[in-house]
Amino acid sequence: MFEGPVQDLIDELGRLPGVGPKSAQRIAFHLLAADPVDVTRLQDVLQKVKQGVMFCEVCGNVSAAVRCRYCADARRDPTIVCVVEEPKDVLAVERTREFKGRYHVLGGALDPLAGIGPDGLRIRELLARLGGTGPASDEADIAEVIIATDPNTEGEATATYLVRLLRDFPGLSVTRLASGLPMGGDLEFADELTLGRALSGRRAL
Repeated sequence: MFEGPVQDLIDELGRLPGVGPKSAQRIAFHLLAADPVDVTRLQDVLQKVKQGVMFCEVCGNVSAAVRCRYCADARRDPTIVCVVEEPKDVLAVERTREFKGRYHVLGGALDPLAGIGPDGLRIRELLARLGGTGPASDEADIAEVIIATDPNTEGEATATYLVRLLRDFPGLSVTRLASGLPMGGDLEFADELTLGRALSGRRAL
């Protein structure tokens, strides 16, 4: 245990995902030894993230404007929507260069043990998009929804729940990413080739 602000900084860093006690100590002492200009720049960026970053009014992805780059891009196909859990998953799918449609970010996955139910996700907004209401009501009707939740317990539960909801939409094709993704893994850590094959070989549910 260190004294005062140093230990406070280590404790706060240790709360970040993927940062253990030793990593938190290394980062804390790196910041302690860093040039004040570098620390100030980091402070400014953190403040801008909290104050300047918003979420796309259509898909829920992080954005610097009212609509993210994918929803604002007229070249992308508005009739195909890929449903992912988090904004980081959008980047994972984009790296495959296989998908040219739009996205919908749920903001997580169903996890009753953590208190995350359907109302805690952006499922209502997805249904509104499919029903032709909401910010994207002027676009073409959605013909296909690709469910690209993580291939783990929570992701599968979310996919199953969505399939039950989306079955009632006439003419809507609902697909799921195909084999190639390991069960129990995270979409974020899949390599481009594996994720690309899974996307191109998606199956109907």
